Amino acid sequence: MIKSELIDRLAAENPHLTQKDVEKIVAVILDQMTDALAEGGRVELRGFGAFSVRSRPARQGRNPRTGASVRVPAKSVPFFKSGKELRERLNAD
Repeated sequence: MIKSELIDRLAAENPHLTQKDVEKIVAVILDQMTDALAEGGRVELRGFGAFSVRSRPARQGRNPRTGASVRVPAKSVPFFKSGKELRERLNAD
């Protein structure tokens, strides 16, 4: 599912909201989640999972074209850990 499909489904399930309102709501939620993660925080959606930020240290990489060594700088990457209810739903027989 992509963002526009999510907006379409939410708008269909909530006819009292306009498409524009649903778009704004989804944008605000995603922006707030992004801001919290950018500040080094954690976003937990009970039953779904938790988003957090992990740091990757600097390392030596390799350019696949030339084979030359390349220094890859340290960086922060998003990490998602699924919640128990999500895992149970996905693995229901």
